[in-house]
Amino acid sequence: MSEPVSFYKGRVAKGDVTVTDAGLQGMITLRGDLSNAKVKAAVKKVAKVAVPAQRKAEVTDGRGAAWMSPDELLILVPYAEAEAAAADLSAALAGQHHLAVNVSDARAYIRVEGQGAREVLAKNAPVDLSPAAFAAKDFRRTRMGQAAAALWLDDTGAFHVVCFRSVGDYLFDLLAQSAKDGPVGVF
Repeated sequence: MSEPVSFYKGRVAKGDVTVTDAGLQGMITLRGDLSNAKVKAAVKKVAKVAVPAQRKAEVTDGRGAAWMSPDELLILVPYAEAEAAAADLSAALAGQHHLAVNVSDARAYIRVEGQGAREVLAKNAPVDLSPAAFAAKDFRRTRMGQAAAALWLDDTGAFHVVCFRSVGDYLFDLLAQSAKDGPVGVF
């Protein structure tokens, strides 16, 4: 049996801004009525956080939840727990209209950090990433270059980016080149 490996296999692009393989991460797409008490309880049990507010991410040490749309969350758990966590969500929501799917291996996960990280991302995404508009725990689904992606800012000032594996190399290279080119001095 093969060992799981992250999409980027430890890849790092260093400079003033560092673009890094964020490693293996358990990710579950949960669809359902986010205002429902059963959904809220199931999310709290598995993710250890409350259902986040619109365009927010509540993630600590690789566990939490991010708001994807009015009826969708991205649940984050340790990679080894993802399959069981998806099953736990489905069991807790039996009889309730929902979808809980382990999408860990269908996604690539990148960390972008350093003083110019906001600008590296802003050069590639139509999102206002200024400090006044995008704070810790803010979350957006967007496009970066030609790829769909989601991103959030953690409490340490690092950005986390998730995309489909099929565009993973493209997105990593795009961010690495933007980091190499450096910030433009807007923020």
